[in-house]
Amino acid sequence: MPVARRQVLAAAAVAPLAATMFGVIPASGQEATGYRVGRGVADVTGPAAENGMMGYSMPQQQTAGIHLRTLARAFVVDDGANRVVFVTAELGALFQSVHQAVLRRLAENYGGLYTEQNVLLNATHTHAACGGDSHYAAYDLATLGFQEQVFNAVLDGISEAIGQAHDDLRPGALSLGRAELTDASVNRSRSAFDLNPAEDTRHFPQAIDPAVTVLRFSQGGRDVGAITWFATHGTSMTNENHLISSDNKGYAAFAWEQRDAGFVACFAQTNAGDMSPNLELAPGSGPTDDEFDNTRIIGERQFRAARRAFESAREPMSGPVDSALCYVDLSEVTVDGRFTPDGKTHRTCTAAIGMSMLAGSTEDGPGIPIGEGIRNPLLDWLGGADVPVPPELADEQAPKPVAVPFGAMQPHPWCPQVLPLQLMRIGELYLVAGPAEFTIVAGLRIRRSVAAELGVPLENVLLQGYANAYSQYVTTPEEYDSQQYEGASTLFGRYTLPAYQQEFTRLAAAMRAGEQLPLGPVPPDMSGTLPNFQPGVVFDAPPPGRAFGDVLAEPASGYRRGDRVAAEFVTGHPKNDLRRGGTYAEVQRLVDSRWVPVADDRDWSTQYHWKRSGVASSTATITWDVPAEVPTGRYRIVHNGDWKAAASGEITPFTGRSRDFLVA
Repeated sequence: MPVARRQVLAAAAVAPLAATMFGVIPASGQEATGYRVGRGVADVTGPAAENGMMGYSMPQQQTAGIHLRTLARAFVVDDGANRVVFVTAELGALFQSVHQAVLRRLAENYGGLYTEQNVLLNATHTHAACGGDSHYAAYDLATLGFQEQVFNAVLDGISEAIGQAHDDLRPGALSLGRAELTDASVNRSRSAFDLNPAEDTRHFPQAIDPAVTVLRFSQGGRDVGAITWFATHGTSMTNENHLISSDNKGYAAFAWEQRDAGFVACFAQTNAGDMSPNLELAPGSGPTDDEFDNTRIIGERQFRAARRAFESAREPMSGPVDSALCYVDLSEVTVDGRFTPDGKTHRTCTAAIGMSMLAGSTEDGPGIPIGEGIRNPLLDWLGGADVPVPPELADEQAPKPVAVPFGAMQPHPWCPQVLPLQLMRIGELYLVAGPAEFTIVAGLRIRRSVAAELGVPLENVLLQGYANAYSQYVTTPEEYDSQQYEGASTLFGRYTLPAYQQEFTRLAAAMRAGEQLPLGPVPPDMSGTLPNFQPGVVFDAPPPGRAFGDVLAEPASGYRRGDRVAAEFVTGHPKNDLRRGGTYAEVQRLVDSRWVPVADDRDWSTQYHWKRSGVASSTATITWDVPAEVPTGRYRIVHNGDWKAAASGEITPFTGRSRDFLVA
């Protein structure tokens, strides 16, 4: 069944939104701005079983349930002359395949209203979401190929969120707030950071980027949403986890939205390339040794910092909205000496990864497992990873010892090289949207270049990472020389960052002059280039004497707040129906002789675990950690599933219900 608790726009359509606990922007200020704003939320959760996750690139890390569903949150801002769309999706990466497909869908639905120029898509970079939605091999190796179910879930969810925001447009106001957060990130590549000049490192005295920036949205004088930018990786959940999770930024959004069902709380990334939430610099460590506690704590700290920034955002913003995008082949940029450390002209080169990337980030988790002795059917289909490195490429990538020349792989490059670079203005705020993971100093240098070209304060320019495509890391030339994980993952050589500085400065100059740059080389559509070697669902069968939805293990008769309730059901494979916008798990309370949903698989308090128990049999275990604030009364656990028939392939839904139990 649909999840009613978070159907934000449906609720907004039938009743005015209640004022939030954070106050309201005065209606007189709202009237003076001339903006119209809208927002939307939709589900992008992929298969909850037997689908590789995107982030750690570990083939054995396959989904086996849900802790927090992953969502896309969209905002539309219109100043009467121009319109922009901003979307953050709780994904490991926003791939170029998705960017291209969303733009096609928007063209079908809205004509030329939304294009690559005014639509900015980005990811939170959680490492516990489904992967397999890229058209490039490097990012689908761990998922054993392209996963169409994931791709469609992401495409449909992002498109729906934008559609909701479009339909929600109404007069509103924007304001900007700021705060600092120093206990939710740590520099995981300190030795590389310290190689930067003092003028850079002085900007970050703790070797982290503590900036928290919040864009506050209101409609009719009522607060309806916020976008929060803060740099920290989505790696609180480790590579041992098999539950889909939106990680720390997802918890931050959940913590805010559960306080107001009509509020849309978006937590976006900035330059998080070397920022880890694992404060003790080891996977699953800091501030505790429990990955779930760490996810909650780091998320809660972001939420509270966002709230401080939100409360400081009182002055209504003014100024137009604007946007510009061009495509650049990052493998062949000639970089002017004013952007390079030695003042000389240099060039970027064909994409390649270094040996240190294979080792992975020891602070967060290992990288792509394409080393010696590893068998991967997709890798075999592609012809292996032992392509000779051209001598000239080895020289161009120096001092990187090249492991795999991604850009030179046959029959297709393993990563995109023609990439989207975008600059978006929302009033006084400028977003520099790059398709990579930028270290904090790399982000700082781009922001300085753009701010100087635009003639605006540095704090009004943010680096929006993980945007519109994905091409791994961007380090400074000095950081690149140390060849840590981030430098080895900087694809286009030592002068990758100066190339970005140059091209973003070019975009800024055009925006300042009111001109539009040529679009540039359009990236190829790589649809259909990758197979899928992940086995699908043949059929489902219950154990002898059992039916789908039967309860194998009932809850106890009574619980107290803080206890964990568990129930086990006979189930079918989650790939039969992703239940996007719905739920596999519900907690219901008996109210006036009716069972009312109080939690589902979008809630922090629930977990849905799936386990195969034979060739075609499987079980679902649903747990509920009874929150401290729930009322006493009678409750039950409900499981919604689907099974596939062996002969016909027909898929049939079912529902299982536990016995009721008392919370006292």
